[in-house]
Amino acid sequence: MRSLSPSPFAQSILRRLPVHIRRLSSQESSRNDLIISFSELVKRFPNKAPCASPPPVTGARPRCPHPFEYASMMEAYGRAGDADEALRLLREMKSFSCRPDVVCYTAVIDSLASSGRPAEALAVFEEMASAGAAPDAAAFTVLVKLYACCLMQFDVAYEVVRWMVKSGCAPDVVTYSTLIAGLCWAGRIEEALGVLDLMLEEECRPNVYTYTPIVQAYCCRGRIKEAKRLLNTMEAIGCPPNTVTFNVLIEALCKIAAFDEVEMLMKDCALKGWEPDTITYSIYMDGLCKFGRAEKSFELIEVMLEKGLCPNDLTLNILLDGLCRGSKACEAKCLLERSAELEWNATVVNYNTVMSRLSDIGRWSAVLKLFTDMFKKGITANSWTFSIVIHSLSKTGMLNLAKFVFNSKGFVANVMTYTTLIHYYSLAGRPHDVHLLFQKMAEESISPNRITYSVMINCLCKDKRFLEAIGCFYRSLGDGYSSDLVAHLMYNLVSCGRLKEMINLLQWILKQGTAIDVCIFHKLINAFCRMGYCKSAKIYDVCHILDKMLQIR
Repeated sequence: MRSLSPSPFAQSILRRLPVHIRRLSSQESSRNDLIISFSELVKRFPNKAPCASPPPVTGARPRCPHPFEYASMMEAYGRAGDADEALRLLREMKSFSCRPDVVCYTAVIDSLASSGRPAEALAVFEEMASAGAAPDAAAFTVLVKLYACCLMQFDVAYEVVRWMVKSGCAPDVVTYSTLIAGLCWAGRIEEALGVLDLMLEEECRPNVYTYTPIVQAYCCRGRIKEAKRLLNTMEAIGCPPNTVTFNVLIEALCKIAAFDEVEMLMKDCALKGWEPDTITYSIYMDGLCKFGRAEKSFELIEVMLEKGLCPNDLTLNILLDGLCRGSKACEAKCLLERSAELEWNATVVNYNTVMSRLSDIGRWSAVLKLFTDMFKKGITANSWTFSIVIHSLSKTGMLNLAKFVFNSKGFVANVMTYTTLIHYYSLAGRPHDVHLLFQKMAEESISPNRITYSVMINCLCKDKRFLEAIGCFYRSLGDGYSSDLVAHLMYNLVSCGRLKEMINLLQWILKQGTAIDVCIFHKLINAFCRMGYCKSAKIYDVCHILDKMLQIR
């Protein structure tokens, strides 16, 4: 069991926390039935990770400089998600005068495509063509994957299939299934069904991997009846759904709280030829917890164990989240604090789950207590952890400590972390710190979002820096036009009595040909009423402005 002393950084944070929080950190919670049940549960967790083939060591090379050996190692790197190493091996082959074959090129292209690097994958394909390596069925299929699943360029994907046929390579079930998967991910279900019909015309027999993406596409769009009908069709034609297919359907049923149907599926699983796995139960438990039925989730743990299925970290995290949703965040916190006694290696994900829920219900001190508990146990925090902590510290008025955590070495802030701190600095009347943070965002190449811009506009208007506030709005247009942000800025300008600036901004927006929507009208009228314009002679000015807006609409 991991038990490390706090790092110097952790110790500095502990010293800065108020005394009452440090005292909380050392208090013991009484044992209860929940802790005892968790104690029994975590003892039955697997002590070792499931065995899997480890990826090759970075920088490794085959013993024998043969294309087959290189291709095997490239595929291993691809499965491990390390496209750079696969690409390195391809370059190394050329330096050793070992000519890559189509299998080597295909392995690298597939690895790059799976890593979201389509431009590099296409460059390698062009290199393959220049080297005179003719594509085989596998290479064509990877190219279909690249255009259909990565780039969503289906016209080109169809051209690849035609090219494949002209080259004497008949598309197989993997090729068609890849194309269908891409179409389904893009929401083009009817088109995917057309490809399925083409498969049947070409006497290419579909398999479960062909149908499952279509089932998932139906479920994602709430078309559960069609999904169930397709499952029945699969059974009728001798292509029974597998566990993954049923998991997709169960997840969709859980989203609409159709738990009776889920129970029927689980009971009839043996008749339908599939076995629920740990993922199945985790999906079901997550759905139950989201609808406030955490007790049923705990009952499912016993069912899993009776079937010989071992809960994993995801399962445990779902239970913690369920406790928090069921107004039992304190019990979840107690479980984390007692993780050493339970012989449970709690992870940063577990802590983040509970801390996030505690933060949502305003238990700021409890969040900070868990934060210190993490460091005492030697659990490394991540960006999400720090964002939760900074929000809690800011909410309790400990802005200096929040700033200390923010500036600490090794902490990588994201846009929400910046926005949170900017917001609370603005509320505390610290505009200088607000502008320094906003400037630092630009230096770190972190793009502000709509909430960040709203907070900045609020702060600038509050500081009577109206032209800078308008400039901030213009800057936001680089990320797209937002009517909410326009309404927000106009509300601030009217509330501060800056009608001239508001009218100029309105005229500029109208000149761009942008429509004035109901959100902007609502905000403006609200601002005019709050400022008393409707009870004075200025009501005519207000009516004139609104009439002008209506005429241009």
